[in-house]
Amino acid sequence: MEVQLTHPYQAGIKHVLGAFFSEDHILERNALLGSRNVRVAELEKGDSTAKLVIEREVTTSQEVPGFLSHFHREWNQVRQEEHWFRKSDSEWHCEFRVHVEGVPAKIKGMMRLEGSDEACTNHVTLSVRCDVPLVGKKIAAFLRDDSHAKIEREYETIQQLL
Repeated sequence: MEVQLTHPYQAGIKHVLGAFFSEDHILERNALLGSRNVRVAELEKGDSTAKLVIEREVTTSQEVPGFLSHFHREWNQVRQEEHWFRKSDSEWHCEFRVHVEGVPAKIKGMMRLEGSDEACTNHVTLSVRCDVPLVGKKIAAFLRDDSHAKIEREYETIQQLL
């Protein structure tokens, strides 16, 4: 199951990347989003590549349906790994994976941040897969919808902080 989003920013690509790779910005953004026990486990940035690993506890954006309550708790430990690479001065790509502890699903995606010194746009593609018999598609649909809502809230928060 897939979601595609487009997030325009009224800030230049270097400024947005600077926020994406700033530990202070990451911690402030997650605090505003209500995450707890946030930790930037890894942050490496070079001229053409970057790696970011964030660990945190989050709640769902909506009530957890009964069929998922066995896997999903009120607070869930999440590990997000991002691998960024520069395509040109005006475009960066990212491959990411999100692991929700105890939830038997694969969440991964890609981002393409492109723009100029004045404005840029982040194109996000998110894919969720769950192979649990009988309820796998329902679990994947819930995680897709929950992730979509969280990504939109994070985008709004980033805009406020830029």
